Amino acid sequence: MNHQHIVSHLPYEKPFLFVDELTHVDTKGATGSFTFHREMYFYQGHFKDHPVTPGVLLTECCAQIGLVCLGIYLLQGEGVPMSNLQVGLSSSEMEFLLPVYPGEKVTVHSEKVYFRFNKLKCSVKMHNEEGQLVCKGILSGMFKNTADE
Repeated sequence: MNHQHIVSHLPYEKPFLFVDELTHVDTKGATGSFTFHREMYFYQGHFKDHPVTPGVLLTECCAQIGLVCLGIYLLQGEGVPMSNLQVGLSSSEMEFLLPVYPGEKVTVHSEKVYFRFNKLKCSVKMHNEEGQLVCKGILSGMFKNTADE
């Protein structure tokens, strides 16, 4: 399955799309990247005069690349249509180790813990361009096809 095809089926768009590129996906995990551009709206107030990417957006980036892209790949393998797909984060446990500043590119790698009954649980790690671990954790999400209703 084409990586760009997976990204095109993400239920997000700018300014809340945090996937620039999906570089790998298989039944075991996914890898992709995103650059937090300097002109992104949240840097104006987080933090005043010392902009840092909010942890909740680092978590969202990990979820979009590591959980949702992988979930789309796994569901398409089961023949589920993507046009009516809804996704919800059901739990997150993240540890933040380094800040991400405006202009930084990050890479997210996920490993599937399990996928059953449309619930996906993954271990995720985010690294900066220097290869330093920025954050890591466990994310779980539920996938629902509204066409089934």
